[in-house]
Amino acid sequence: MTQHTKSGHITATGKNIYSDLGFSPKEAAALQAESRRIISEKLAIKESLMTELSTWIDEKQLRQQDAALILGVTRPRVSDVVHKKTVKFTIDALVDMLARAGKHVEFAVR
Repeated sequence: MTQHTKSGHITATGKNIYSDLGFSPKEAAALQAESRRIISEKLAIKESLMTELSTWIDEKQLRQQDAALILGVTRPRVSDVVHKKTVKFTIDALVDMLARAGKHVEFAVR
């Protein structure tokens, strides 16, 4: 059984999806700002976790292949961590890698 889905509208890059969904201009702007704030916070968390992993790799003077074996990932994944390719990782995956590196991750909520 094949399902075909058609999209009647696609929001252009950089535009406000909330406006396209019918929110008032003021509410759409507020929702977009909140969405961007949340995304920014998540990216900052990922970057922080990646920095910890990169520092661990440097301190242990590991080659990426050796780090990959310890972290339970492929060498290209280690390269992605070192080069801070945040979109390729979930926070959960980074926390798992840090645990394999012997690091304990704690979060604080304000």
